[in-house]
Amino acid sequence: MLWSGWGDPAKAADLPEPIRKLLHEMLGVRPPRGRAADFGEVRLPAVALSPLVLTELRGVVGADHVRFDDDARIRHTRGKSTPDLLRMRAGDGSDAPDAVVLPGSHDEVLAVLATCAAHRVAVVPFGGGTSVVGGLVATRQGFAGVVALDLARLNRLVAVDRESMVAEMEPGLRAPQAEQLLAGHGLTLGHFPQSFEYATLGGFAAARSSGQASAGYGRFDDMVVGMTVATPRGTLDLGRAPASAAGPDLRQVILGSEGAFGVITSLRLRVRPAPAERVYEGWRFESFAAGSAALRRLAQEGTVPTVLRLSDETETMIGLARPSEIGALAAGAGCLAIAGYEGFSEVPALRERVAAVASGLGGVYLGPGPGESWAHGRYSAPYLRDSLLAAGATVETLETAGFWSNLPRLYEAVRLSLHASLGSPLVMCHISHVYGTGASLYFTVVTAQADDPVGQWEAAKRSVNEAIVTAGGTISHHHGVGRDHREAHAVEIGDLGVEILRGIKDRLDPGGILNPGVLVAPEKPVS
Repeated sequence: MLWSGWGDPAKAADLPEPIRKLLHEMLGVRPPRGRAADFGEVRLPAVALSPLVLTELRGVVGADHVRFDDDARIRHTRGKSTPDLLRMRAGDGSDAPDAVVLPGSHDEVLAVLATCAAHRVAVVPFGGGTSVVGGLVATRQGFAGVVALDLARLNRLVAVDRESMVAEMEPGLRAPQAEQLLAGHGLTLGHFPQSFEYATLGGFAAARSSGQASAGYGRFDDMVVGMTVATPRGTLDLGRAPASAAGPDLRQVILGSEGAFGVITSLRLRVRPAPAERVYEGWRFESFAAGSAALRRLAQEGTVPTVLRLSDETETMIGLARPSEIGALAAGAGCLAIAGYEGFSEVPALRERVAAVASGLGGVYLGPGPGESWAHGRYSAPYLRDSLLAAGATVETLETAGFWSNLPRLYEAVRLSLHASLGSPLVMCHISHVYGTGASLYFTVVTAQADDPVGQWEAAKRSVNEAIVTAGGTISHHHGVGRDHREAHAVEIGDLGVEILRGIKDRLDPGGILNPGVLVAPEKPVS
């Protein structure tokens, strides 16, 4: 994975000159003043870990699995948010871990945590490194160093219970590996977020990920029927039945905890038969409001395709890069909806029911072209972000969710906040996850880079976080809390909610070594 960008470096491409000219004319985008740093120019702090700690860690996982060379440290620095990438492009490696430790078993994870707790070393659990909310930057203050705990060696399909349709899998499996292993059994998870190519199963669970096919397969947290977790206090083994009334579900304490409460070392996941048929197609609606009404009707009637998403007018217009494929949309305004179906003999009947609802609410059928185009490029947007950053544009995404009755207010609040803080940015939005009670809103923002592009986006992010909370939305639907959303999350759950999270962390991680500063801020000492 590209150390200063997204994914496969071979897929990175410069923007064509006509697109650069258009960005300049529309947004005032100009080429960056300086060139991006090369790999060897990244500035790293000295390794802070003592020889004693390094020796003890080698004794736990083996000498070959404790790395503190520049390559390992740089590739485990931060995640993949736009500020993360801008800092790396500037050669700023100040948040690099002191060492990368790769355990090979649950017991080794426990031993690493014990060693780090004894020496006051912070531990950042690391999967695919795809966090976009500052979830991989630990607080150093008060610690003797920082270790990235890379779970790549925990990458097995442990067992398949075909009768129960449950598979036990290790957290270091990247999503494509997991799908390939399950395909050998005729199964699938059905979890395909935009980070699919690089993210891991453990990361999906730790951040409550939601894939692009969530309408049909559910969110990742819906798939977790059990898990094993290593903590500085010992092992949690959670989930022994499909449902239980035996008190609060402690799985929910770990799901979404972003490595702040423990390290997931095994997952027991609900699986589905691999579909025999996949069909993707497009619909046109006159407006975002009209398309939203159709999505709401489908969700509330239970007539939901596997994939269901709706772009607003701006995203639809900007997406007309292939007018021959989009057909009727190329000639006029409106909003593009994508419906995807994955399944078996039930697919034709479901398509008919969806078509009846969509056409009855003003939808115009566009055929398979737009759907197939979306499916072909569903993981490509982060590569375009790299190209835009290199051209001098700041581009970032943010997301929220709300109830249907409040969705228009939330949509406008986010847009107004971005325009107020960034001048005249390009703001696009789509609905990508629907429920009977509401839906998500996923925004993409493009603006000209300021002299301080990191500060420019951080100011806009603070403003939009406040707008989301004020407008009654959640601070995150599927990206997580990390550091970027921590303060807004505290407002969302209230003081008592923050106290509860701190209480859980104090019990599971009394030394506070697990991902400090992520999810919940340390309690301020009484002066």
